[in-house]
Amino acid sequence: MKRRDLIPVLGGAVLGWPFGARAQKSAMPVIGFLGSASAAQFAPYLAGFRRGLNETGYVEGKNVAIEFRWADGQYDRLPALAADLVRRQVAVIFSAAAGGGARSAKAATSTIPIVFSAGRDPVELGLVASLSHPGGNLTGINFLTTELMEKRLEILHALVPAATVIAYVVNPGGTTEYRTRKVQETARTFGLQLRVLSAANQQEIDAAFATIGQLRPGALLVDSDVFFNARREQFVALAARYKVPAIYDIRQYVTAGGLISYGADPAEAWYQAGIYVGKILNGAKPADLPVMQSTKIEMVINLKTAKTLGLAIPQALLLRADEVIE
Repeated sequence: MKRRDLIPVLGGAVLGWPFGARAQKSAMPVIGFLGSASAAQFAPYLAGFRRGLNETGYVEGKNVAIEFRWADGQYDRLPALAADLVRRQVAVIFSAAAGGGARSAKAATSTIPIVFSAGRDPVELGLVASLSHPGGNLTGINFLTTELMEKRLEILHALVPAATVIAYVVNPGGTTEYRTRKVQETARTFGLQLRVLSAANQQEIDAAFATIGQLRPGALLVDSDVFFNARREQFVALAARYKVPAIYDIRQYVTAGGLISYGADPAEAWYQAGIYVGKILNGAKPADLPVMQSTKIEMVINLKTAKTLGLAIPQALLLRADEVIE
């Protein structure tokens, strides 16, 4: 019922000539995995990544090894972790750390192939020359995070049309000024006042919601951030305490009691990333593998939470929802 696809921007994935002899020098090639969070947080998505590898003929521990480097939500550690993987001379790097991780990996090497997951146009980020022909040693998946943040704000406006002030909670270590600026521009088109609140740790999340309690905004937009995702139960509990309608990026917030989510399925994106990593190990060039981007996303609504908030979900949103929790 909820099939989510990622497709090449233009054309199919084209296999190229071997990208150096690195992947063929050892019977057990090593994948460098650069993660912005922790292994526990990414466990559901790692299954998708391994499934993609399996489909290209690679099984971890059998004919491929994975070296994991986790930033545990401390984004300033990414450059050193990327450099460490390069020193390890891995065959390919998968950056599961959005744009910051990909930029760190790119700065660390111009020869080791890199597959990234990014939340903003990778051309604008300077990661690739174009989506259809990346060039260089990088390719990957674009989650369209900035575009989807703007869409979530539009959904909030439809959900709470009387709201004039929207709170927007961001992690200053992960959220770019570019994304905040784009969300502010979208807010102005709806005549909304956006109040940006920063939170980089558990205590600051509590403090941000205390400010929300004072501001009493009409609704809350929670930024797409892996640290926030790991604290989703805290966000859901605080949103309930302060009785503020909130929208999130992944369904796990809603299954935990949140109101509504709208976003791509990371497990499906990581599955595609696993396929790309496997293709590179089999000899494909990153330059010839088009950047993929999410083309279908899911909306999940929790009606029980809506009733608790005294909120009537518009029929148009219910019809668009991929899943309604009652």
